[in-house]
Amino acid sequence: MVFFILLFTIGTIEQEKWRQLKESLLEADAIEEMGARQGLDVIQTQVDEQTVHAVDEVGAMVNREMEDIISEVEEFVFKNKLAGEVRVSSDERGAVITISDVVLFLAGSAEMNPKGRTTLRQVFDVLKQFNYNVKVEGHTDNTLIHILRYHSNWELSASRASEVAHMLIKDGYPPERLSVEGFAEFRPKVPNTSPENRSVNRRIEVVYQRGSIRKQMVQVLNRK
Repeated sequence: MVFFILLFTIGTIEQEKWRQLKESLLEADAIEEMGARQGLDVIQTQVDEQTVHAVDEVGAMVNREMEDIISEVEEFVFKNKLAGEVRVSSDERGAVITISDVVLFLAGSAEMNPKGRTTLRQVFDVLKQFNYNVKVEGHTDNTLIHILRYHSNWELSASRASEVAHMLIKDGYPPERLSVEGFAEFRPKVPNTSPENRSVNRRIEVVYQRGSIRKQMVQVLNRK
């Protein structure tokens, strides 16, 4: 009887030791897992902060470059007394140089006049230092066109934009960085309710594309 009591006591002690060991191991695993998770959280926080900083830096660089483009064009317009004929602004597309159709073309034609060629070359001389993707957009007013060569304002706006692109290529701008679009009368700057407003809407817009500027700024940062 004493022998069986002794065996029972030893078994109980061993079970208690095993329970304590098991609890210790589980607690150690929990602590290790918590430490690993905290470490991952710290790393993720650092990555997030670096990403935000990089995005902010790229955005600032893009804005500065667009400001440089706008400043150069504004100085050119002032020196050449072209206020009202050449304008520059920025929007979600990028830096936008707007040239009145009166400066570039004869009425109802996509043939560039001598003054237009001179003005465009002068603008190009200023802007060729900015080697980004450029989109040339043609816009008209809503006056119906009655010329056999152009069946609608779509053809006229696209032909005018193409003529500007051809001249830029001829003067040395890389053709792979150019694209052309014609919007006819469907993106007016002001309502087509008067001759003055229709004159504002007849225009060429040379857009230095924001996405292209951003891409080059990212490449600059990656080289640092």
